[in-house]
Order: sequence, then C-alpha cells, then structure tokens
Amino acid sequence: MTRHCTRTISARAIGPLMTFFIALQFIALSATGALSAEKRFTLLHTTDEHATLLPAPRVDYHPQKPNPAVGGYARLSTLVSRVRTEKADEPVMLFSSGDIIGGTPFSWLILEGYSPEIELMQHIGYDGMTIGNHEFDYGPDVLAEYFLRAGYSGQNGSPGLVAANLEIPHGHRLQEVGLQPHRLYPLPNGIVLGVFGLLGKGAYKVAPAAEPVSVSDQHEAAAAQVAALRAAGADIIIALTHAGIEEDRELAADVAGIDIILGGHDHIVTEPPETVGGTLILHSGYNLQYVGRLELAWNSDTGQLHLINAANQTPYMMPLDSDVGEDPVVLARIDDYTRKLNAFLADHTEGLVDDVAGHLVHSEFSMLVDRPYSETTVGNFVTDAMRLSTEALLGEKVDIAFQANGNIRSDIVPGTMPWSGGMVSFFDLVSVSGLGMGPDDRAGYPVVSMYLTAREIHNILEISSLLSQLMGNRYFLQVSGLRYRYDPGKALWMRIPFLNTPVPAYRSVREVELYTGGGRQDQDQFEPLDTQGERLYHVVTDYYLTAFLPMVGEKLPRLELVLKDKAGNPVSPEDTIIKHGDREFKVWEAVARYGVSLTPGDQGVGVMPAFYRTTHGRIDTVKGVPLKVWAHLALYAILLGLVFVLYWTARKIVRKRR
Repeated sequence: MTRHCTRTISARAIGPLMTFFIALQFIALSATGALSAEKRFTLLHTTDEHATLLPAPRVDYHPQKPNPAVGGYARLSTLVSRVRTEKADEPVMLFSSGDIIGGTPFSWLILEGYSPEIELMQHIGYDGMTIGNHEFDYGPDVLAEYFLRAGYSGQNGSPGLVAANLEIPHGHRLQEVGLQPHRLYPLPNGIVLGVFGLLGKGAYKVAPAAEPVSVSDQHEAAAAQVAALRAAGADIIIALTHAGIEEDRELAADVAGIDIILGGHDHIVTEPPETVGGTLILHSGYNLQYVGRLELAWNSDTGQLHLINAANQTPYMMPLDSDVGEDPVVLARIDDYTRKLNAFLADHTEGLVDDVAGHLVHSEFSMLVDRPYSETTVGNFVTDAMRLSTEALLGEKVDIAFQANGNIRSDIVPGTMPWSGGMVSFFDLVSVSGLGMGPDDRAGYPVVSMYLTAREIHNILEISSLLSQLMGNRYFLQVSGLRYRYDPGKALWMRIPFLNTPVPAYRSVREVELYTGGGRQDQDQFEPLDTQGERLYHVVTDYYLTAFLPMVGEKLPRLELVLKDKAGNPVSPEDTIIKHGDREFKVWEAVARYGVSLTPGDQGVGVMPAFYRTTHGRIDTVKGVPLKVWAHLALYAILLGLVFVLYWTARKIVRKRR
C-alpha cells in the first residue's frame, strides 16, 4: 500500500516538477546568454587626444565650478568607469585611433624623460590603440623610449599596440615595445574581437620625422589581417585607423570583412556612424571633446552584427564637459606633470614664464583658424610674432615670415568665465605653435633665419598654392611682411586622366608686394616685389619648413629654393637655426615673447591689439576660369580630332575596297 501510494505521488508530480525544472533551466540559460544566440558588448572610442591632459581652453577650466572647457583625462576616467559600471553585465572595450601626443605643452615632457599620455591611458584602462602620425613628432627613437618607460616590452604592455602596415627596420628599438599587426580579444561572453591597426598614407606624409619607419599599402595590409584574424577565430573584426574619413571610406569599400572602423586623423565626428559596404565607420572628434560609444549585438548563429544605440536610446557621442566629474587620482597625477612642466618652462625661458596656466595676454576677441586656404587672424598673429620677436632678438630687420597652417594648431580664445574673462593663458597661447622639436632634442620647432631672392619668395608662395591644392589646407602658408593675390585655379593645368598625375602650371601667384613699414603689418606701405632683381630678403620660418620646402624644388626645378646667409652663400637647414644664447629659439617662444611685449593694460599684461580682430588683405584670393577647364577642352579637342581622322581614314579604306 505504501509502495503504491509512493508510485502514485511520483506519477502525479512528474508533470509539475518537470515544468519547474525546465523553467529554472530556461532562466539560467537566459541569464548566461546560452539559450539566446545574441551577445552584446560596448565599444568606447577616442582619437586625436593630442595631450589634452586638462580641459581646454585651459583658462576657462575650473576643477570645482561648471565651465565650458572640454576634455581632460580625469573626466575621461570618470566617464569610462561610469559606463563600465552601467554595463557590468556585458563587456566594455576602450580603444584609441592614435595621435595621443602632439598638441599641448604636456607633450614637451616626453623630451624631458616622461610618458604622461600613455601612463594615464594605462590607469584608465585602454584596451588597445594604433599609432598616429603625431606619435612620430619626436622621431621613432624617442617614441620607442616613450613606450619602454611605460613598461612595454616584448608582447607585454597595455593598451595593446596594433599597427599592421608599419615597416620598422630590423634592430630598431621600436621593435622592442610589442607592436603587433593585430590582437585577439576574447570577451567574457564568448565573443572574440580581432583588432588590427593602420596608419594612412596621407597621415604618413605629414610625419616627416617617422623615417626610417615606413608604411606599406594599407588595403593590402588590411586584407591580410582580415584573413589572419578570421583564421585565428575572430568573430568580429575592428580596424583602428589613423587615416582620415576619405581613406576609411575607400578601405571599407575595397576590403571585405571589416565589421567596424574606429578612425581618426582629420578631427571629425561621424554621428551617427557611417556605413560603407556593410562596415560601420566611427570618428570621435579630437582633444577628448567626446567619447564615441557603439552598443552592439552579435548573433552567433547568423554572424550578424547590429548597432543598438537607437534601441537603447544611447548617444553615439558622450561629451567630456564639466557635467562629468574628475577622477581625483588622475587629477593628482596631472598636477604632478604640471609641476614638471613649470620647471621646464622656467629653465628654458630663463624665468620669463614659470606657470603654464599664467595669464599672459588679455584679449577682447578670439582669433580663429576657420578659413582654409585663406588668410586667418591667428595666422597673422603667429607670423607677426615670428617676424617681430626675431627682429628683437637679432637686432636686425626681418622682411618676411612664413608659417604653415598645419603648424598652427588651434584658435586663440580668451576666457569667458567670471574668473577668466578676457584672459589668454600661456598654455592656450603656445598650444597654437608647440609642435615638433629641433636638433637640440627639446620641444618645439626652432625659428630659422635665411636670405632669399624675390624669385624664391615668389616660388614659396607658388609652392603654398600648389601643395595645398594637391595635399590639403595644412600646406597653405600664412604670411607676415608682404601681401599677395593668388588664383588657386591656376596652380595646376590638370591631373592626367587614369594616372591621377598632376601637371603644375606655376601661374597661381598673380601679384606680390613687400611691406615696407615698421612693426606689425598695420600701415599701408608696400612696394612691388621685383622677381627679376638680385636683392636678398631676410626671411624667417620654422625648421620643419626649411627642411621641407627645398625638397619641392628638387622635384620641380622651376620652384627651386637655395637657403642662403646674408652674404648669399648657400647654407644647410641646420645653419639657419636661430640661437638665444646656447639654446634654440623656438616658435612657441617667439609667440610667447611677442605676447609679453604687447602694451600692458589694466590687468598688468599685454593687451591684444584690435588690429588682430580681422584680416587685412595679406592674402587675396581671386578666381578666374581654372586652367584645367582649358586643358580639358584642349584634350577633348585633340581626342575629337583623332576620332575624326580615324573615321575618315576608315571611310577611305572602305571606299578603296569597294
């Protein structure tokens, strides 16, 4: 009886018990994601951070009060930690597309034996990064030391360094830092990310100090990496590129199998991300204005990747503004780097500047780099500073100064807050012109002094027009000490079809006049520049341009430049470097000294002259019919003539056969 009852109870209970256990199993499987094929993860992205350790503009930044300054690693640390906490149940990965250095005076510390940017990125927990063109600002030897100081060796080091198309000579120290073409990132939910890096051909062209490191074809390298990563088991392939949006679009269209491109170089924001050939492309701005955010779902059965930001009501760009608190640990580290930077400044300027945040100039207006291929107010200020500071240092007249837009890095924006109204700090002022280093291995391109003929000055202006048409606005030159008119449509005859080879016309510059007045270019005193004369003119620019401009003349003899001393003897670029005592006179120092020299106002610092509020016709753009129109018409006429000749020849042959 008892045994019967037991069997009866078991039979009756088995249905509900099975249902209960199946429900428990369903809940468990759903919680682990094993039942569903969909797996989620989040990608965070920054690029072109450019040593923005503290928010910019520096003068408006306040650690306790709301302010309009954006960026900063302490805010970044807080925001990344917040997202990781929100997404505790799914993986969150953080990547950079390069150019972590080169932009603010904090990068100058690299040449003093420190590695501030990468050390902060390690603390924040970046998972990977690629190499940008500005990583080579101080050359590959310094870059190797930069990473080695931060603990990179062999395959060790975080964030992981990926660069698939960098070709590093055998035995170079950069091979010791663990640069790899790609890395696999197995995530806790079973997804395997395959990540590779690329430096674009355009970005490499503006990395003159990168040699002997070179780059291979990025499309061939990408195709090889996609194949290698798929073979290694990668579910999703991500390219970290420092190439610019146009090259990224070309890459996505030409190379199949790249799921996501996280790109940089041209400082744009793609919001929402672009899609080209099934590849998502995200660019996240520059100077840590934003953290890019992609929320993604991957179906392991179908292999489909879906962007779910919209469904989750999550923005693609998260601003790093003052609404984001600052990580106190990171802030303390930045304070330490600031003390080191102040010590360097006091030493290099012989006490002229000892506080990177100090109030250097007062201004009631901004000066902007907002007009590509044209005169700009900030360009006028920088070139005047180079010309007039060099005059003061050497005690002799300087006729002309040139500076490239690519070496004028930012606007000059005075403070707007109650504690900063009208102030321009040393930090913000010299961030405009603090790139590069000289042969002394110290921060900043040195100012150089040379003598050129009027024809060679005309050639420099023609080079400015030609190269900016071919390679972009960064090659366009700002000027002080002259004014000129140019027609950009007359720089080239055409690009040869199918070969894309440019044919220079040497006809862009229409008229050049030399400024004959004193001081800044604020007097209407000019005389035509006689390109047939033998007179030598005193010209200043920076060391980068002195090394670069003559190379154009080597390829195009009509634009030849020969650097000369006052007596007309040829000199090398190293011989043109201006010294202040036993130190190189840097462009950033020329800008700072010019600011200090301005007439003081009620605030006790120099007041920015109203002259710099607007441009003044130093560069006048005129536009006629582009030469390429005539060149193409002539080409079409020739082709039509050939077709006509072939047609009548064929008709004659047919008639004879009849």
